[in-house]
Amino acid sequence: MAKDKKQPRPKAQTPKGFQDYFGAQVEARTEMLRKIAGVYHRYGFDALETSAVETVEALGKFLPDVDRPNEGVFAWLEEDKDWLALRYDLTAPLARAYAQHRNDLPNPYRRYAMGPVWRNEKPGPGRFRQFYQCDADTVGASSVAADAEICAMLSDTLEVVGIPRGDYVVRVNNRKVLNGVMEVAGLSGDDKEAERGIVLRAIDKLDRLGEDGVRALIGEGRKDASGDFTKGAGLGAEQAEIVMGFMSAKRATGAETVARLHELVRGSQVGADGVNELETIATLLDAGGYNADRIEIDPAVVRGLGYYTGPVFEAELTFEVLDDKGRPRNFGSVAGGGRYDDLVKRFTGQEVPATGVSIGVDRLLAALEAKGRLDTTAVGPVVVTVMDRDQMAYYQGLVAELRNAGIRAEVYLGNPKNFGNQLKYADKRNSPVAVIVGGDEMAAGVVQIKDLILGAKIAENATLEEWKDRPSQYEVPRGELVAKVREILDGQGNG
Repeated sequence: MAKDKKQPRPKAQTPKGFQDYFGAQVEARTEMLRKIAGVYHRYGFDALETSAVETVEALGKFLPDVDRPNEGVFAWLEEDKDWLALRYDLTAPLARAYAQHRNDLPNPYRRYAMGPVWRNEKPGPGRFRQFYQCDADTVGASSVAADAEICAMLSDTLEVVGIPRGDYVVRVNNRKVLNGVMEVAGLSGDDKEAERGIVLRAIDKLDRLGEDGVRALIGEGRKDASGDFTKGAGLGAEQAEIVMGFMSAKRATGAETVARLHELVRGSQVGADGVNELETIATLLDAGGYNADRIEIDPAVVRGLGYYTGPVFEAELTFEVLDDKGRPRNFGSVAGGGRYDDLVKRFTGQEVPATGVSIGVDRLLAALEAKGRLDTTAVGPVVVTVMDRDQMAYYQGLVAELRNAGIRAEVYLGNPKNFGNQLKYADKRNSPVAVIVGGDEMAAGVVQIKDLILGAKIAENATLEEWKDRPSQYEVPRGELVAKVREILDGQGNG
C-alpha cells in the first residue's frame, strides 16, 4: 500500500503586491492618520466608517484601465448570485452610504474616512494591491467654494504632517475644460466615449510617460519596454495637436493660464464654464492666503478615475529622491480628488453634487522617510528582568505599578536562566530602561534601574575605568521605582 504523500509546507511569504507592517511602521502610520484627522476635524468634517466589502454593482465601473465591472477589484460570487468585492477606494462606498442614509444626514454632508483599499492590479515597485487612503468629502454642495476649501485643506494637511511649503504643490484643473477641448477636437458624443477614455488615461500618465508616450497613446498606440502594446485612441494629427496644446497650456501665472484655456475652448460652452470655475477657485484661494507657492492652476491634471465631472486636483511632492537605480526623480503625487456630481445619482436618480480628496497615506509615509523626516525607530517598553522565576508575582507587581503610572512596561517572559539574553532581548526591543531585582535587592528593599540608552552610548565611547563606575545604573528604594524610571525617561526625551 502506497504511503500518503506528505503535504508540502506552505511558503511563509506575503502574496505579491502585499506587505507586512511592524511596530514602528504601524505607529508612524497611526500618528499620521491622527494628524490628518485633526485637520479634517478642524475643517468641520465628521468621521464615517463603511464596510470594506461592497456589491460590485454599488462600486460601479470606475477604475482606470479596466473594461469589466469586476476587473481591477477583488471580487467573488455569493451563493445568491450577487457579486461582492473589496472596496477599491473610499468614495464609491460614501456614495452608497449617503444614498442609503441621506434622510438622516445633514445637507451638505461633510465626512472623512480612513482605511485600507484593495486593487487587483499588477504590482510593481512602490505599487501595492492594498494601501491606506485618507479621504474627506462634501456631499450636497454645488458651489465651487467646496472645491476650493478641499484644496486649502489638502495644503494645510501636507504641512501638518511634515511637508513644508516649497516641497509640494496642489495642482488644480477642471474636467469641464478638458471636455471642452474634446468637443473642439471633435471627440464629443456617446460614439466617442471609448476614445475619450483612452485620451483621459493617457494624459493622466504624462509624468510617467512624457509627451512622446502620451502622444503615442492618443495616436495609434504605444509599445512599452517589455514589448507589450497598448492600443491608442486613434486621433488624427490635428486632433492630437489640440489635446497636446491643452496639456501645455500652463503659463507663468494663473491669470495667463486661464486666458490660454479660454482660447483653447473657444466655441464650447462646457469648456467656458470650466474655465470660469477655475477663475472662481483661484480667487477664493487667494483670499485665504493660498497663493501659487502652494496651489496652482495646471491643465495637465486629469485624474484617471472616470467619475469626475468638474474641478480636479492633485498634490505633488516636488523634491527629488533616488529611484531603484540611483537616479534622481521627483517623488510625485501623494493625493488627489475632484468633483463627482453624478456618483450618488446612480443610486437616487437625482443629481447630488459632491467633491472630495483622497490622500495616499503609504505614499506620504514613504516620502517622509525618503527625506529623513520620519523616525521609524519605535521606543520599546521598560523591561523588568527576572532573576528568580519563583518570584514572578513580585515582578508582576513591579510591572503593574509602572503600567498604572502610565509607563509602557513588560516582564521578561522567556527563559530567565541566562541574564545576558534578557538584556539582548531588551536591546532588540529598543527598550529605554531595564529593571533588575534579585534576591539581595528584594531583601534590602531596593531595585536596580539601568538606563539602557545611556549605557549603550557609554559602551561605545567610555574608557574601561569609566564603564566600571556604571553611571547608567542606579539603585533606589523600592518605593521610588516609578519616580526614578520616569526621571530617566524624561532625560531621554521619552517621558
